[in-house]
Amino acid sequence: MSRPGTATPALALVLLAVTVAGVGAQGAALEDPDYYGQEIWSQEPYYTRPEPEPETFSPPLPAGPGEEWEPRLQEPRAPKRATKPKKAPKRGKSAPEPPPPDKNSNKKVMRTKSSEKAANDDHSVRVAPEDVRESCPPLGLETLKITDFQLHASTVKRYGLGAHRGRLNIQAGINENDFYDGAWCAGRNDLQQWIEVDARRLTRFTGVITQGRNSLWLSDWVTSYKVMVSNDSHTWVTVKNGSGDMIFEGNSEKEIPVLNELPVPMVARYIRINPRSWFDNGSICMRMEILGCPLPDPNNYYHRRNEMTTTDDLDFKHHNYKEMRQLMKVVNEMCPNITRIYNIGKSHQGLKLYAVEISDHPGEHEVGEPEFHYIAGAHGNEVLGRELLLLLVQFLCQEYLARNARIVHLVEETRIHILPSLNPDGYEKAYEGGSELGGWSLGRWTHDGIDINNNFPDLNTLLWEAEDQQNGPRKVPNHYIAIPEWFLSENATVAAETRAVIAWMEKIPFVLGGNLQGGELVVAYPYDLVRSPWKTQEHTPTPDDHVFRWLAYSYASTHRLMTDARRRVCHTEEFQKEEGTVNGASWHTVAGSLNDFSYLHTNCFELSIYVGCDKYPHESQLPEEWENNRESLIVFMEQVHRGIKGLVRDSHGKGIPNAIISVEGVNHDIRTANDGDYWRLLNPGEYAVTAKAEGFTASTKNCMVGYDMGATRCDFTLSKTNMARIREIMEKFGKQPVSLPARRLKLRGRKRRQRG
Repeated sequence: MSRPGTATPALALVLLAVTVAGVGAQGAALEDPDYYGQEIWSQEPYYTRPEPEPETFSPPLPAGPGEEWEPRLQEPRAPKRATKPKKAPKRGKSAPEPPPPDKNSNKKVMRTKSSEKAANDDHSVRVAPEDVRESCPPLGLETLKITDFQLHASTVKRYGLGAHRGRLNIQAGINENDFYDGAWCAGRNDLQQWIEVDARRLTRFTGVITQGRNSLWLSDWVTSYKVMVSNDSHTWVTVKNGSGDMIFEGNSEKEIPVLNELPVPMVARYIRINPRSWFDNGSICMRMEILGCPLPDPNNYYHRRNEMTTTDDLDFKHHNYKEMRQLMKVVNEMCPNITRIYNIGKSHQGLKLYAVEISDHPGEHEVGEPEFHYIAGAHGNEVLGRELLLLLVQFLCQEYLARNARIVHLVEETRIHILPSLNPDGYEKAYEGGSELGGWSLGRWTHDGIDINNNFPDLNTLLWEAEDQQNGPRKVPNHYIAIPEWFLSENATVAAETRAVIAWMEKIPFVLGGNLQGGELVVAYPYDLVRSPWKTQEHTPTPDDHVFRWLAYSYASTHRLMTDARRRVCHTEEFQKEEGTVNGASWHTVAGSLNDFSYLHTNCFELSIYVGCDKYPHESQLPEEWENNRESLIVFMEQVHRGIKGLVRDSHGKGIPNAIISVEGVNHDIRTANDGDYWRLLNPGEYAVTAKAEGFTASTKNCMVGYDMGATRCDFTLSKTNMARIREIMEKFGKQPVSLPARRLKLRGRKRRQRG
């Protein structure tokens, strides 16, 4: 009898037959357009390290002559807390369940000498050695790598609660009981119910993460379950604890994820969860994620149709606060001539809010050069945006050193500011939970419980109330609306992080900005607040709606998935009708958003960019997410050079600060910076542009905006008014302008005294 690690050539064909048979079990799967898109992708193959021999009680499937039973494995670099929380998670209960009535059912899973014969059977399942403990990543239920076609269930309550909704952290719609509900729910509450995942290739399963149903009104979750695996979806092997079936402890409420690691990794194609108990007053409902490492596919049978790789040599990992600072320092040392690290303030817990400036003259504003910013991490648990910006900082430095013409031009013609973590306190909470165990909201708010994204002053209402009170032509300001005094008081409920951002935006004349968020794939543009107070959703455009829609589309259209009409919706919203973009108020109304504040209080056009369905993806997903977003991040920055720009100067050539730039037909103005330079984002077309300033005569020009990238130069020279000249002359000689009525009264008084 040969060793477990060797077999004859004939037996090698048996292994191939088993694999092909498993594929055939799902008949039409190969015909699905997304069939080849299911391979769990990472920058490097998972498997390059040799495995030890299996133990005698778990015989392997046969392999070819001279080959080990298990291919060489290479583990991905796993984050420190990607799949395990700092505190020990709840583990499966070890109490075995009594054997079922069927006498033959135990024979399929008994680990006895008789199982040696089963090693050559097509229905056998390999059990990995106990001493091999891999940190396998999620298969991708939450990230949608696992398609709806790969999820199956015994029964469903209705379509909106089908197996395809049983994904970790999936959110129900505002109106429950529709097509987009918050879990898989079985049609009956009995012990025969199950939900299963077809990994579409042999996979080393190592763990299961579960949640209850996402619902405002109902309490449904599974409190215990079995785990079974199969190679053909017909014959199932139950995970054992000694001689009995292992019962894993499930959830005690509906939102906090619970991880159960398998006592021994199981190698199979299918994995099934069989609920054994559930909340007394609820139903069998669950959301889940499966941890597993796909085994190598030497015949390239499961080759991904659009397989993606990255050639960028970047640090693809999750960075805590200390690691983020260290990474910034490394980039600064690599590119000292174009980078500068500074902070805009501190968090509630005293952590500095670090930003990286990238420019050919860091630390100074260059006249005529626009300023751009990216912000991420306003919600501390939306981690993907944070990591994308850290990757972008590395990429810009590397490509500049490599003299990439596009990046060199961008860096030399733009002053770029990147703030990766606006809410570091919240991030540290999410980081403790990890990428799968943090849930949907852990770390979202600041340490003092404030949502930064909605913590800015509501200037929309001030503007609209003033407009409604005007009977005649509009006389209220349409820009640079002042912050209310109550907001500036120390007792106002305003986060320290919010105050820091406001001071930052008032100090630097930003032209364009994007704040990266997570949990969806869409670009949202202002207004974010509905104008009708009795509505929760209403399309509420700004005067620059066409510009905002273009800016949003520039990011969405260059993202790999955002405008793909074939992609599955993340949760409940379908954004394809506007090509991956949405007006914020028509999605859900928000008062005091960063986007609206930026537009009404500064010159900056700000958009919210939702970069992924999974707020906190596993570290192994970062290379792919970088490829999804890299081009979009660059293209969006380049839009800062679209429209018109110029200088507003007096007759002596001195720049005029705070001069107002008005565009005919667009009821929103901007202002010049301290040196008299300005930038006005506009779509292609011909515009009548007026520059005016206090004490100067207004000037109007026709300015043409072309389709080519690069803002059109449109300068203004303003002459002082006669009264302004008189004041200037009098101030020069230390005198004030004469008031004629006061002089007449003075002369009359003098005449009276002379007569008397």
